[in-house]
Amino acid sequence: MKPEEGEPGSVPMIRPPRLHLGREGTASRLELFFDLAYVLVIMQLAIAFVDDLSWAGLAQLTGLFIAIWFSWVGFTLYANRFDTDDLIFRLAKLLATGAIAGCAASAADAVGSTAVPFALSYLASRLILLGLYGRAWRHVPDARPTINVYLVVIGVSSVLWAVSVVTPGDLRYLLWGIAVAVDAIGPALATLRRDKLPLHIEHLPERFALLVILVLGEAVGGGVRGVHESGWAPPGVAVAAIGFVLAAAMWWIYFDIGARGSADELEEAEEESGPDEEAVDERHDLFVYGHLPTTFGVVLAGVGIEELVLHPDKLLPSAYGWLLAGGIGLFLAGVAMILGGTHRSWRAVWPWPLAALPLVPLIALLPTRALLPTAGYAVLLVALAITGTVRSRR
Repeated sequence: MKPEEGEPGSVPMIRPPRLHLGREGTASRLELFFDLAYVLVIMQLAIAFVDDLSWAGLAQLTGLFIAIWFSWVGFTLYANRFDTDDLIFRLAKLLATGAIAGCAASAADAVGSTAVPFALSYLASRLILLGLYGRAWRHVPDARPTINVYLVVIGVSSVLWAVSVVTPGDLRYLLWGIAVAVDAIGPALATLRRDKLPLHIEHLPERFALLVILVLGEAVGGGVRGVHESGWAPPGVAVAAIGFVLAAAMWWIYFDIGARGSADELEEAEEESGPDEEAVDERHDLFVYGHLPTTFGVVLAGVGIEELVLHPDKLLPSAYGWLLAGGIGLFLAGVAMILGGTHRSWRAVWPWPLAALPLVPLIALLPTRALLPTAGYAVLLVALAITGTVRSRR
C-alpha cells in the first residue's frame, strides 16, 4: 500500500476514508482486477443472447446489462471519492469482485434456473457497497448529506434484491427492475443537493475509458468466436475482418475524440468554476449516464458482428443486421451525449457525429448479403473517426 501524497513513507494498513485524496488520476491495479469480473458477466450475457436471438433474449440482455452497469458505476463513484487503498477497502473490493464473479457464473440463465444465485451474488455486492458508504459516513462528517442519499438508495435496492430471492415467477424480475431503477437515480439525486460532494474529475474519465476498452475487446471477441465456429469459412472471415475495422474505428472515435474532448472539458470546468460548482455537476451527470448507451452499443455491435460472421450469406435486412445497426446507433448517440453534455452545447456534436445517425438504419435496409452493409458501417465509422480527429485538432 503506497503512502498518499504529502504523507510519510510508512502509513497504517487501516486508514479511515476521507474525501479527495490528491491521488493520481490513473486507475489502480485493484480497479483493473475488479473490472475483469464485470467483463466476464458481459461476456456471458452476450453468449447467452447469441443462443437466444429473440425479443425475449434482447430484453434479458438489456435488463441484466443495465443492472450490471449501475453496479459498476456505484463502486466507481464511491472509489472516486473515498478510495484510501487501505486493508479494509482492498478486502471489500476483492469480496465485491468475487460477488460479481458469482453473477458471471449465473448470468447465462439468470432469468431462469440460476435466478436465485444471480440475485444472491448481486445482493452481496450491494451490501458490500452499503458497508463502505457506512464507513465513509462515520469518518467523513462533511460528506454525510450526500452519503445519506447513497445509503438510502443502496439500502432500498438491497431490500428489493433480498425480497426477490424468495419471490417466485415474474414478480421476481419486476423487483429486479425496480431495484435497478432506484440505483439508476442515485448519482443524479446526489448531485441535486446543494451540499453535494465533488468528484475527482481527473480520475473519472480514466475509469470509464477502461470499461469502454474492455467492452470493445468483447466486440472484437464476437468476430473471433464467429470465425472459430464457422470453421474459418472465407465469407465469414471477410466479414470478421471488416468487423475488426469497425471495432477499431469505434475505439478511435471514443478515445481520440469523445474521451479526450470530454475529459478536457471536465478539467477546464473544474479549474474555472471550482469542484463544487453547478457547471461541473451538469457536465459530469451526462458524462456518467452517456456511457450506458455507449458501452451497451458496443456490446450489441459485437453480437451483430458475430452473427453476421456466422451467417454471411443470409440476405439482409435481418435480425443480425439490425443488431449491428442498433449497436452502432447507440454507440454514436452515447458519444454525442458525452460530448454534448460535457461541453453543455449541441454545437459540440453537430454535425459530427449526429448527422451520421440517419445513415445507420438506411445501411441496414440494403437488400444484400452481410459483407456489403458491414463494409458500409466500417466506411461510415472510419470517415467519422477521420472527420472527428481533424475537427478536434482545429
